[in-house]
Amino acid sequence: MMNRVTLVGRLTRDPELRYTPSGVAVATFSLAVNRTFTNQSGEREADFVPCVVWRKQAENVSNYVHKGSLVGVDGRLQTRSYDAQDGSKRFVMEVVCDSVQFLEPKGSNAGGGNRDNAYDYGAPSYDAGPSSNNGGGAADSFEKPTQTFDISDDDLPF
Repeated sequence: MMNRVTLVGRLTRDPELRYTPSGVAVATFSLAVNRTFTNQSGEREADFVPCVVWRKQAENVSNYVHKGSLVGVDGRLQTRSYDAQDGSKRFVMEVVCDSVQFLEPKGSNAGGGNRDNAYDYGAPSYDAGPSSNNGGGAADSFEKPTQTFDISDDDLPF
C-alpha cells in the first residue's frame, strides 16, 4: 500500500507553531493549491489543504514562511478525529509533511523584505573568495580548474 502526497501551493495564513507537553515543535498551516482546470466561467479554483509539520522543520516553517509564500510539501495523508466542545465527533483529514521546500526567495513579492539576502533561509553561507568579476583580482573557483584529475574510462561507474 502507498500513501504519498506531493503539493505545491501558497500558504493561506501564517503558520501556527506550538509545542507538545514533551517539548516537540508542531506547526500547522493551510495550503492553497490551484486546480489544473477552470470552471464554466473561466476562473481557476483552488483547494485548501490543511498541513502539519513536526520538530525542527516546524520551527523553520514558522520562522521563514508566511501567508502567501510558495512552498512544496511532500508527506502522507492522515485522518484523525476529536470530540468538539458541543460533544459531536469531528473528523479531520490533513497532510503530515515529511518535507517542506521553500520555493521562492526570501523577500520576494509575496513575502516582502530585503532582496539583498534573497536566498538566505538560515543556511550556512559559503564564500568562494574574491572573484575577478567583482574586481577582487583572484580567479573565481568556477572559471578555470586549478587541479586536473587523471581518470580512466574503467574508473567510471557508467
